[in-house]
Amino acid sequence: MFFLFNSNKMFFYFMLFFSTLISISSNSWFGCWIGLEINLLSFIPLISNSNNLLSTEASLKYFLTQSIASINFLFVILIKMTLMKNFEMNNFISIMMNSSMLMKMGSTPFHFWFPNIVEGLSWMNNFILMTWQKITPMIILSYYLNNNFIIIIIIMNIVIGAIGGLNQTSLRKLMAFSSINNLGWMLSSIMISETLWFFYIFMYSFMISIMCFLFYILNMYFINQLFINNMNFFIKINLLINFLSLGGLPPFIGFFPKWIIINFLINNNMYLLTFIFIMMSLIMLFFYIRISYSALMFNYLKMKWFKIFIKNNYFLLINFFSFISLFGMILSTFFFY
Repeated sequence: MFFLFNSNKMFFYFMLFFSTLISISSNSWFGCWIGLEINLLSFIPLISNSNNLLSTEASLKYFLTQSIASINFLFVILIKMTLMKNFEMNNFISIMMNSSMLMKMGSTPFHFWFPNIVEGLSWMNNFILMTWQKITPMIILSYYLNNNFIIIIIIMNIVIGAIGGLNQTSLRKLMAFSSINNLGWMLSSIMISETLWFFYIFMYSFMISIMCFLFYILNMYFINQLFINNMNFFIKINLLINFLSLGGLPPFIGFFPKWIIINFLINNNMYLLTFIFIMMSLIMLFFYIRISYSALMFNYLKMKWFKIFIKNNYFLLINFFSFISLFGMILSTFFFY
């Protein structure tokens, strides 16, 4: 099953959930740091699997990068406490603190660990890493934003997320670069308001959960498996709908939060940033469509005895979510009037 309901795992999931609440409800920097540490130590047992060398390696890499970011964060807190009266240091301290949080969530230019680690994880762990693990650093980041620094980081995220995904054959790495690209959108949304950021991460989690669930059910990890597998036609259509939604194509629900962000950016005269966002979205859509195209268009041998058995209730669930993705934009227009 998707969750593997054993008591150990459930305990660590609970700790993972709680550590985020500790961090975001803490009224001191030190409390935030404690929450981050608990979060790290509860996620590692969920990743590591003694039967899989890749996941063991991934858990070690994850531990090292996160602990470097945590040490950096703690160091900055101590500097801030000792040199509070010195105003010249303020800019430096905010950049250092922002950097440690960006490293926590795998943003550029600290993103090098992210695609490597993703490659060694299961789809469930990938889903947690791409959604839940971004919440705590994002909220801590919003307490102490350095606007000019963050705008540079946003542009780097958008560009590297789009260009890095072009030469990937692994679906997990592709989703990792997609996540880096979406991080740019998230950072711009948190500069606007926390409510908009919450809305964006909710929508993003919804779309990513469908993709991870689909790939988990079909047991797919590489692009070529999409047309080697003799898939049900409906699954192919669902893949296409959800990929286009994730890329932010207008009739789908994924366009809605991006549209709001673009509106805000234009109102604040950030035309260049808006232009980069839109251009890079086209590249994202290109490699999403490339996956769907290969699944839909390529001719392959159809062996009569080779069938994919999918439980009907899973299939109904995916159909329902795809329906929401497809008609979400129509539903979302009701919020305005």
